[in-house]
Amino acid sequence: MAQTFIPYPIDVVATVAAIRRDWPAVVWLDGDAGGDHSIISAAPREQLISRGGETWVADPLSDRPARALGKGDPLAHLRERLGPVRPGQGPFAGGAIGYFSYELGRRLQGQTVADAGMPEMAVGLYDWALVLDHRRHRAWLAGEPPAALADALTSAAAQSPGPWSTGGHVQCAPGFGGYAEAFHRVMGYLRDGDCYQVNLARRFRGDFEGDPLGLYRDFRARAGGPFAAYLELPGGPILSGSPERFLRLRDGCVETCPIKGTRPRQADPAADARARESLLSSAKDRAENVMIVDLLRNDIGRCCATGTVTVPRLCALESFATVHHMVSVVTGRLDPRFHATDLLRDCLPGGSITGAPKYRAMEIIDELEDGPRGVYCGAIGYIGYDGAMDSNIAIRTMTARDGQLDYRAGGGLVMDSACREEYDETSAKAEAFYGVVEQGGQAHVAEQQFPFDADMMQSFDR
Repeated sequence: MAQTFIPYPIDVVATVAAIRRDWPAVVWLDGDAGGDHSIISAAPREQLISRGGETWVADPLSDRPARALGKGDPLAHLRERLGPVRPGQGPFAGGAIGYFSYELGRRLQGQTVADAGMPEMAVGLYDWALVLDHRRHRAWLAGEPPAALADALTSAAAQSPGPWSTGGHVQCAPGFGGYAEAFHRVMGYLRDGDCYQVNLARRFRGDFEGDPLGLYRDFRARAGGPFAAYLELPGGPILSGSPERFLRLRDGCVETCPIKGTRPRQADPAADARARESLLSSAKDRAENVMIVDLLRNDIGRCCATGTVTVPRLCALESFATVHHMVSVVTGRLDPRFHATDLLRDCLPGGSITGAPKYRAMEIIDELEDGPRGVYCGAIGYIGYDGAMDSNIAIRTMTARDGQLDYRAGGGLVMDSACREEYDETSAKAEAFYGVVEQGGQAHVAEQQFPFDADMMQSFDR
């Protein structure tokens, strides 16, 4: 299939603004901060929306009401709508892009699900994408883009997000007293042998008005995650600065990269080096990471061929804009009997943000946290018509709805966790959120603009 080459680099925020001006349901899987690719699309041929155990299909390009597909497994409905697996080109040339919430994971795990005020799954089926390859420094249009897209890209440099503002103040729940109470209840469950680890999160909120894409422009500069995303889908807008890959599937190879272990970044280089060394030498953090590696080996092993699950990287250090993390890599080879939706079903929600054993940890989380998680700790990503998949764990992620920003941050608790340290870790993970809310929309991060020249676009075959 012929593809259209785009001059690289581009002003990606202006490009998304230009696309959004003319087409609905824009999605942007944003790998600019250390990822391999970015994927931008809009105007899906249909959307699948799941809530309360039912799934609907809607046409975002028309006013026709959504059509019920019925009850049952939402991922089975998605698998059917994707159709037979067919060859594809590049990382993405068409398929499903969207989010799979934490509550969808609970439903798939057979647990009672509370209404989080948003769909449990919202994905669009997109037949084209603007793909940016950040390693090889090139960009192209894949699939079957709208005929008018080239004109939109040519005028992209003149586009920018609208203004935005916040109240400048972050509300947190719980404060230290409430967190300490929940912490000690988790310690009781750990002592009683209910669990080995429980991920306990706090909720952060701020008032908001204006253009969420403008907010995302500034948030991404602070959050700096390689698996970031911006989605204008039912339940959104959703703004993610995630540093964590959840599931990647390509050519039968499965990869998941759990994060466990965190230290805040320090402005002083010597202090920052000490923070890195503290994390790498921490027996507690290493034990937490290994627990989740074992859980994920089991989860992906359900769909992987026997004997293929390995751990090529254990407890390595990775540094991000606001924190250092300990990251492992677990891989396997998908059994040919299974599809990407089967792998997602067996693994959602990711073990790094539940605890172990997963089912009981999720029950305790539901008991102790301030309401359903929604997209937080779910997954954002794509499943292509070619059967490939890539997704994040939706941490460092907020929604911008009904005049409010909603953001959460948590950490894994084990027997030797210290309450104050764990509480402070949640604050460190919310630093980018604090920064952008307190900024209040008054100062924006400038991005160099690279206008498109229509005469420079070239068609090439891959």
